Amino acid sequence: MVHGLTEMLDVAGRFAVARDRAPLRVSHWQLRDGTVERSFDSHPDVKRRAVPDMLIAPGSMHNLISAEDAAPFARFLRDHHAQGALLASTCAGAFLLAETRLLEGRPATTHWYFADAFRDRFPGVRLEIDRMVIDDGDILTAGGLMAWTDLGLRIVERFLGQTLMMETAKFLLLDPGSREQRHYAPFAPKLTHGDEAILKVQHWLQAREARAVSVADMAREAHLEERTFLRRFKAATGLKPIEYVQHLRIGKARELLEFTKRSVEQIAWGVGYEDAAAFRKLFHRMIGLSPGDYRQKFAAPMEEAA
Repeated sequence: MVHGLTEMLDVAGRFAVARDRAPLRVSHWQLRDGTVERSFDSHPDVKRRAVPDMLIAPGSMHNLISAEDAAPFARFLRDHHAQGALLASTCAGAFLLAETRLLEGRPATTHWYFADAFRDRFPGVRLEIDRMVIDDGDILTAGGLMAWTDLGLRIVERFLGQTLMMETAKFLLLDPGSREQRHYAPFAPKLTHGDEAILKVQHWLQAREARAVSVADMAREAHLEERTFLRRFKAATGLKPIEYVQHLRIGKARELLEFTKRSVEQIAWGVGYEDAAAFRKLFHRMIGLSPGDYRQKFAAPMEEAA
């Protein structure tokens, strides 16, 4: 993320210079003896500004930064933000940004894989996990592992304008159009909640691919009164039973769209929807793409599809 963003901003800067504009200056920062110091400067011979225009917190897929390790960086970010610097994060860098407490009550995103951990740790942040980039004025957050490309283009547009952003995107073969994480993220049900009765129903639904089931069927499988089942299911999974079933069905539909040549109508019927129009509407609401657009974007090569 760090080096990718560095090179992207360097490319944008070269296009800027070609148009007689100043390039973008990039620095890297690291902790030394308890102080955050500059460790790299793309233009060391140019006079530095007292406060950077923007500071970006990168993430890591290996481990989430602890509150203790984040503390000196959080102070650094908070102090510079108070002096006018924009703040940004990509992927799990949102955890560091959230440690500044500047995200309290504000929208933010991070990698969908870390959504539950983020909500548990920062319940005051309005996590919008479906979104790839959230530009909330003075603070920007980007989602998944490669969302740094989306964030980088947003930064180029912010500082150099749309024309140079488009030139940078074309040079790097990037799609400047908006993406959403829900196009990519699979449904990951909570299975470690400790409610054995609900877990039994979850496994039962998975085995049946959630077809032809009602709340009464699920409550019966859990050996619970229906009202009790509804309360415990929502507490354990974070979803109402009907929402959970929809996620399972749409997940199966995504698989069929990717790896088979079946028509949308056949797929809708196969995952439990008799009304193909209703299925299309639900699919678009949950995934952000129509079934046809999803297939076009993610389908396996035709010779591999069955």
